[in-house]
Amino acid sequence: MSLILIIAIQSITSYLATCGFGIIFNIPFKPLLHGGLIGMVAWLIYFFLFQYSGNDFVATFAASLVIAIMSQIFARVCKNPVILYSVSGIIPLVPGGLTYSVMSRAVDNNYDIAIYFAEKVFVLSGAIAMGLIFAEVIYQIFEKVKHHTPKKVTTRLFVSRK
Repeated sequence: MSLILIIAIQSITSYLATCGFGIIFNIPFKPLLHGGLIGMVAWLIYFFLFQYSGNDFVATFAASLVIAIMSQIFARVCKNPVILYSVSGIIPLVPGGLTYSVMSRAVDNNYDIAIYFAEKVFVLSGAIAMGLIFAEVIYQIFEKVKHHTPKKVTTRLFVSRK
């Protein structure tokens, strides 16, 4: 399969999935479209980082960091709460399939495999939380530095005319 086709399929499906969950959460139309874009970009970052490195923790952390940063930007530009964008944007990264596998293995009395999958779910959930928190901290530091930098003082000489 060509790379362009893979990117197109991954982009379209992640955008539709993100928008679909946004509809379930009753997100208004314009933030819904932006949230879909955020989810699509985050999924592509996750997908390619995981393909490149094989480390799902790093890929999830980087994608959730991007989600939080893009959510902050869209919230400021569109004058909406950040949560409208971050909730729908985070949907593609949620390890729902792994969580299902944990419960399925536990019901089948395969506790060793269930514990292994549960550990992966906790690690990936922690990566999502860390990415969101780090982005918020970075944003707060940026705002503090932006507001506390001294403004350039210009002096003007006024010449009085008599």
